[in-house]
Amino acid sequence: MIPSQAAKRARAAPLKRASTRRKNDGRKGFNAETFLATAGVGRTLLSLKQNETLFTQADPADTIFYVQSGRVRLTVVAASGKEATLALLGAGDFVGESCVTSGHPIRLTTARAMSDCVLLRISRTEMVRVLHQQHAMSDVFVGFLLARNARIQEDLVDQLFNSSEKRLARILLLLTHFGKDGQTEEVIPKISQEMLAEMVGTTRSRVSFFMNRFRKLGFIHYNGGGTEIHSSLLNVILHD
Repeated sequence: MIPSQAAKRARAAPLKRASTRRKNDGRKGFNAETFLATAGVGRTLLSLKQNETLFTQADPADTIFYVQSGRVRLTVVAASGKEATLALLGAGDFVGESCVTSGHPIRLTTARAMSDCVLLRISRTEMVRVLHQQHAMSDVFVGFLLARNARIQEDLVDQLFNSSEKRLARILLLLTHFGKDGQTEEVIPKISQEMLAEMVGTTRSRVSFFMNRFRKLGFIHYNGGGTEIHSSLLNVILHD
């Protein structure tokens, strides 16, 4: 299931509200976009290379991150050693947001860069302060949380009711930011079939079979820089 209209409205609404409140916040010289784009008190810029780890499950949770560019993958490892992908995050998303609540002193997930990334590291103290004092920032953050909650529900429906083929098609479209206004990309970086199988919840051989089928149908195309995804892949999800 591609992000619903409700989820997209949830993302857009806080930005509209933030703009209407900017005049009031402007008296204090605060701008949410500037805050999330620059380093400052309690904020530092961080660059990660592909496959570098941002934080690991069970690490202390005392900072939150804002993705300025690139993609981040959230995973969790069970006691049995099995790893599961929980989310794929990109530009405009927060990572490690649970640290804002006092009830989560340790990381419950592992965050790893899927591509080269630039992030803003914000201390928990600074994030809590600005959320309490600046309406524009709280609007942006609440909007992210609402959209994230909608996405989690969509992921659950996808896992419960869709076939492996449809889940793979959805993952590929999500990697291109399909359905996210103004951020669509046609080519995604190289990603292993093992990782895709883990995201989908199936075997590598099944992923290989479906990817070959998508290629023969013209839905995807391999090139030296990655995989080109055509919007026609949506037909796989819509077809019963």
